[in-house]
Amino acid sequence: MSKPPLSGCRGASRETLCLSTSEDDFSDRVLAWFDRHGRKHLPWQQPRTPYRVWVSEIMLQQTQVGTVIDYFERFMAAFPDLASLAQAPQDRVLHLWSGLGYYARARNLHRCARQLMDEHQGVLPEDLQTLQSLPGIGRSTAGAICSLGFGRFAPILDGNVKRVLARHFAVQGWPGQSAVQRRLWEYSEVLTPEQRTADYNQAMMDLGALVCTRTQPGCEDCPLKTGCRAHALGQTEHYPMPKPRRTRPVRSTHFLVLMDSQGRVLLEQRPPVGVWGGLWSFPECAEAQQATDWCETALGCRADLAHRLQTRRHSFSHFHLEITPLVLRVKNPADRLMDAGVRVWYNLKCPDDRGLAAPVSQILREIEVGET
Repeated sequence: MSKPPLSGCRGASRETLCLSTSEDDFSDRVLAWFDRHGRKHLPWQQPRTPYRVWVSEIMLQQTQVGTVIDYFERFMAAFPDLASLAQAPQDRVLHLWSGLGYYARARNLHRCARQLMDEHQGVLPEDLQTLQSLPGIGRSTAGAICSLGFGRFAPILDGNVKRVLARHFAVQGWPGQSAVQRRLWEYSEVLTPEQRTADYNQAMMDLGALVCTRTQPGCEDCPLKTGCRAHALGQTEHYPMPKPRRTRPVRSTHFLVLMDSQGRVLLEQRPPVGVWGGLWSFPECAEAQQATDWCETALGCRADLAHRLQTRRHSFSHFHLEITPLVLRVKNPADRLMDAGVRVWYNLKCPDDRGLAAPVSQILREIEVGET
């Protein structure tokens, strides 16, 4: 199969990238491998529509396929199309996302669905630039929607593709650096074929996930072994270079697990942005002795400390959070303080579709077991 003319390249060419003759059939080898070994039965491929591709690509950002599958299937059962997603309350969306992490993805997905209904007649646009202007859709995600969803030419550069290209061309530096990322995009643009673009992009993602893995890559099974510079140097473990290590600070907090006389637990909704934005969590205080003061100020009642639950750590990308839950019993809290709608008494025996942070779900399960 002859190499089709390049399209979509931003100034890069085979000559400027110094591609050797061993790269002449790069896409052919990738596609031949895909035909034999590629993943063709993932849930978002059955059927493969722009909407399903979009949702799966957002879920797959910073999350592995094995983790995403169950979440995707539950999400599709609840929101089979863009209109149903746009019409859903945010709490319902966050509830189905609970445990998947990086909740800004869910908030942007929901906001994007509503914007598409308002401004694009409820249809995902096929144009790359328009897609990139929407909430939560970056350049690679837009390329995946265009190629996998609409069958159009569009390069991608997700984490798996970065790893394959960084090793094959021995690209120095951490891919998060703008110059390194720009170089990898140039390779992706030049090597992506105009024919069978969707299969090629899926193949590159599969190759990185199944063969060119982070550790112990299966080089002997790789269709790109010939010409792979990292393999030739015996230095596959050095590419791509990891993100420079930074010590994540440790913060601490106390969750106030307040239970009323009916066995309900007080939850409050977090601000729309920031850590666990829009999710429901427990009130917090820095010091344990502040707990009773908080109850008097916020609820107009006294509270007695029943017991402490085990301290646990929850890690975010930029810090670790040490959480100590304090279980307190309250009597006759002032209902007037619930009027704003940011606090609710949550019935453990009749849980609702409310977006809960992962540690909150875990603590609620522990409380329920302790109460039975």
